[in-house]
Amino acid sequence: MNKGQLWLWLVVLLGLVGCARQPTSQPTNTPTQPAPPDYDGTILAFGDSLTAGLGVEESEAYPAQLERKLQEAGYNYRVINGGISGETSTAALNRLDWMLQTNPDIVIIETGGNDALRGVDLSLTEQNIERIVARFAEQDVIIVFAGLQIIQNLGEDYINQFAEMYPRIAAQHPDAIFIPFFLEGVAADPELNQADFIHPTAVGYSVIVDHIFPFIEEAIERDQS
Repeated sequence: MNKGQLWLWLVVLLGLVGCARQPTSQPTNTPTQPAPPDYDGTILAFGDSLTAGLGVEESEAYPAQLERKLQEAGYNYRVINGGISGETSTAALNRLDWMLQTNPDIVIIETGGNDALRGVDLSLTEQNIERIVARFAEQDVIIVFAGLQIIQNLGEDYINQFAEMYPRIAAQHPDAIFIPFFLEGVAADPELNQADFIHPTAVGYSVIVDHIFPFIEEAIERDQS
């Protein structure tokens, strides 16, 4: 190799070393996490397995179906599923402060059914539910309060007292929007309930959403006024 060739190889080698030492350039458009969507308000669905959607996909539980129906109707509200399967009214009351951290504008309260399944003294159930409604009212949350009915063989007196409990609580809170029967059009229909005959199917939940939708619209109108 002559001197000219040697000099040429040294120039190339130095050039390669210099390139290797240069910092890797960063892309000018670094991907970022998408911003969360802006909502006009938040609705908390607060309840037991009927709210949680036991036995169906989360996307088919009533809170998710309700949010979709609201969006389709032009109401830009999110709906938080705050349901816990198997929860009694006592347990619901005990986690109330935690759920208030979601800062809801509207709450849909559905609870008490598991108390009946356990034969809980209804005076305790009524006291718990009344305190739940009152606590949300204290926080200036617009309340949609859903009543329930039972068909279990717990005696006629118990069944009647259970049915009368919800209207009585609603009467104590006239500002609450009262849904007399949450499962209207679904209860006792084998085509709309799962095998346990307690929990609705996905189609059953869509019937529930259609039923409660006017009550939710009333709550939204209040929230936006």
